[in-house]
Amino acid sequence: MSRIGKQPVKIPAGVTVTQEGHTLTVKGPKGEMTRTFHPTMKITVEDGQITVERPSDDKFERSLHGLTRSLIHNMVDGVTNEFTKKLEINGVGYRALLQNKVLVLNLGYSHSIEMVPPEGIRVEVPDQNHITISGCDKQVVGEFAAKVRSKRPPEPYKGKGIKYADEHIRRKEGKTGASKK
Repeated sequence: MSRIGKQPVKIPAGVTVTQEGHTLTVKGPKGEMTRTFHPTMKITVEDGQITVERPSDDKFERSLHGLTRSLIHNMVDGVTNEFTKKLEINGVGYRALLQNKVLVLNLGYSHSIEMVPPEGIRVEVPDQNHITISGCDKQVVGEFAAKVRSKRPPEPYKGKGIKYADEHIRRKEGKTGASKK
């Protein structure tokens, strides 16, 4: 039995869960999410909790068991708390600003980079060197944060670029001077 899959997901107060076949809709104070799950997984909503069961110990169904429970847990957690990713920009002249809900990045290229956040994602720029991305869908928040970071990943010599706030960049030593004869 899957250690994660057998744990029930508790439904907190203020969250409503409706099930139509294999589609689960979760509504909460921060938003609404809908997702369709694999038809072999048996999802039960009762007594203020959601349980996931698998029909057999087939390898494919074992892999889906924990995944389905984790996705449901992230849906419930997202509509109550929201997921957040914080990014830091390091480098001379590197900066970010928000214009009409469009993230504009100046990262040392000859042009500025404009990124439109996906539906349901909020982008905040408290100052020109920090970006906060938040939303109720963990996958979309992480994916957009990774796209922003990929525009100028941090380099190991000077640490210039965009990095996650909790990320540690392993620094390398630069070249040493020419040897004297």
